[in-house]
Amino acid sequence: MLKRMLLASFIMLLTSGLYAGDAAAGKAKSTTCAACHGRSGISMIPIYPNLAGQHQSYLSTSLKAYRSQQRKGGNAAMMWGIAASLSDDDIDDLAAYYASLPSTK
Repeated sequence: MLKRMLLASFIMLLTSGLYAGDAAAGKAKSTTCAACHGRSGISMIPIYPNLAGQHQSYLSTSLKAYRSQQRKGGNAAMMWGIAASLSDDDIDDLAAYYASLPSTK
């Protein structure tokens, strides 16, 4: 049991910096996102998902998949164009910002 806890703690420490981002910088970069996903990350339009409170790693991975056009379906083509202009730092900042917001749950 102790070994598993230590291993889990070690893995968390190793991966915690992978999605490091600056939430304040992400907020400043979120204007384009807000048009569809809402200023507070809660979409008023049902076809667009809420971003507030999502896991940072999920948001970062999703945006990078849109940027590389690996993510398909739904409104993916629209997101490809938006994500294409984002750097890795932009993506990590946006992910940190939206992850820091309260979700609707």
